[in-house]
Amino acid sequence: MSRAIAGGRVYLVGAGPGDPDLLTVRAAAVLGAAEAVYHDRLVGGDVLALAPAAASVVDVGHRAGGGRRDLEDVIEQMAGCARRGLVVVRLKGGDPFVFGRGSEELQGLLAQDVPCEVVPGITSALAGPAAAGIPVTHRGLASSVVIVTGHGRDPERGPCWDRLRGDTVVVLMGGARLALLSAQMVEAGWDPATPAAVVMAATTDRQRQVSGRLDEIAERAGRAGLAPPSILVVGGVVALAGELMPAMLSAAVSSV
Repeated sequence: MSRAIAGGRVYLVGAGPGDPDLLTVRAAAVLGAAEAVYHDRLVGGDVLALAPAAASVVDVGHRAGGGRRDLEDVIEQMAGCARRGLVVVRLKGGDPFVFGRGSEELQGLLAQDVPCEVVPGITSALAGPAAAGIPVTHRGLASSVVIVTGHGRDPERGPCWDRLRGDTVVVLMGGARLALLSAQMVEAGWDPATPAAVVMAATTDRQRQVSGRLDEIAERAGRAGLAPPSILVVGGVVALAGELMPAMLSAAVSSV
């Protein structure tokens, strides 16, 4: 039996990777009962359409130059709605706790004694590669996955590739810095010939992807016109996409 959805609290909800069919049952139920929705910029209209027409819907997505004060303002707004007894939904792309600052917002709300519930979502770090036919793990080929953000406070520094090692690496929010990120990986010791792929707008009708060597993937993505939001996947598993993707497409066609 489904748990009750109560007013006077904030639900930090994972909106998943983009396709509304990939929302969890709990996420869809909470969103359907929402009276106030605060959403990230990349949450799609198809997902937002699941909220009641009478709900207040506010875009609080991060903007370039935004800082800590923006986050505190959002927390104050949500806390105020919760104190009025509303069902408040903080809708975040993917999973709230995977590079979504969900834990910071939760800390801020709890510090004000606002009841909260976290509703996990499917992160694009896993759904994106899967939608492109890339398994992030594969027996005998990849037994570890590292998920990193390509968007840091210092744009020239990037992730610390010397200590971030895994059989498969998935970089989120790195679409605008592909050349820098791939060059940094090679400089840190990654084989330039390592298979890599860029997947844009994964799981949506805008999804496109390209693959190639790590040292050429940025150029290939640029020629193909791929743009954010996109993910970078690096590792031997990328080579499996050529084998698995045609079968996935055939199955999708035959099921129509």
